[in-house]
Amino acid sequence: MTDISSTADRLGIRYFLVSYTDLFGVVRSKLVPAPAMAGMVDEGAGFAGFASHLDMTPAHPDMFAVPDVDRMVQLPWKREVAWIPGDLHMDGAPVDHAPRLVLKRMLDRAAAAGFNVMTGVEPEYFLLSPDGSELSDQGDTRAKPCYDQQALMRRYDLIAEICDCMQDMGWGPYQNDHEDANGQFEMNWNYSDALTTADRHTFFKFMAKSLAEKHGYRATFMPKPMPSLTGNGCHVHFSLQDRDGGANVMTGDGELGLSPLSYNVIGGLLHNAQDLALITNPVVNSYKRINAPRTTSGATWSPNSVTYGGNNRTHMIRIPGDDRIEIRLADGAANPYLLQAAVIAAALDGIEKKTDPGKRLDIDMYAEGHLAVDAPKLPLNLLDALRQFDRSSMAKEYFGGEFCTAYAKLKQEEWNEYMRHFSTWEKENALDV
Repeated sequence: MTDISSTADRLGIRYFLVSYTDLFGVVRSKLVPAPAMAGMVDEGAGFAGFASHLDMTPAHPDMFAVPDVDRMVQLPWKREVAWIPGDLHMDGAPVDHAPRLVLKRMLDRAAAAGFNVMTGVEPEYFLLSPDGSELSDQGDTRAKPCYDQQALMRRYDLIAEICDCMQDMGWGPYQNDHEDANGQFEMNWNYSDALTTADRHTFFKFMAKSLAEKHGYRATFMPKPMPSLTGNGCHVHFSLQDRDGGANVMTGDGELGLSPLSYNVIGGLLHNAQDLALITNPVVNSYKRINAPRTTSGATWSPNSVTYGGNNRTHMIRIPGDDRIEIRLADGAANPYLLQAAVIAAALDGIEKKTDPGKRLDIDMYAEGHLAVDAPKLPLNLLDALRQFDRSSMAKEYFGGEFCTAYAKLKQEEWNEYMRHFSTWEKENALDV
């Protein structure tokens, strides 16, 4: 384990952000001065659980985020500060519905089945004005803006600084691009084990938002921040390794070079997509992305049906090569830890039950989706997703009853709050009924 005091002295760290991520994906932290950090390594930093999105009351005792010091990240843009993800404990026991611990349990289950889980993520984001009302770049107006060199280079200073930070931290960033929507960007770094990917995904969102603010912009991972533009997806690239030998068990001699086990993984992801949409697409706005009409660029680049294809981006699952699959369902609001846990749970369920995904569809789902008459549809809204999750025996089996109860309870409260909101549209369309 890292000696936190000597590390702080050696690296010039003055403060530590001891953090945890709540059920809604919000990162909560305490800023701890370096001299006090040694006393928190074992016991953790104290928090009131009710003050964040966790299923607790004001009467609950203190909750402690025990820092995972071996995963400390020194902020490349503010080197006197280091961020450390923590695991939540209360009364000396783990908090069962804490997202990072949920993922750790899922990884233990995968290990018991003989697998190491390797993943990568592609979180898309928009750069907006500081108040979030418009795109930060008024010159970004192309009908098809994807990969636009001029728009990319107008944001060079910010994009390069974020990429430099990733290089500094050893993430192996390998490409940055302007995405399909005006004002939208994506930055890619190397895949890793699922816990590392989740930690990095969490930190990336913090980093992108922080550096955007520094440059006078606002970065948002909101699923559908602009009605007529492509939404923010968070595609997951997924593979499994043999836990003993380290070989990729997704590669085989089946269709498209995948193993039979890979097709069980695909089958599990398809079969459980509706049940887990509350995790992969967790906010009201999520369903404006996956059920979106045609955008100004000509395509939504997001699924609304549960299908898979080959190297075909119009399906929920794409097979880009013989070593992995890409799950295109999740959006930018997904909790990084719960997202990984959901994908792993669905994959393990498919392997255990030897789920057959059926024949792949080699059609353009945007133009010919009506031909896939038997393809299940994804939920139309957050309430549909909540009801599907709430009655899912698979979710309870893999996530546990405490997590499912807590998560569904808080999401129901979120839906109720949304339904109490009166919109301008309602008044315009119902004032004279």
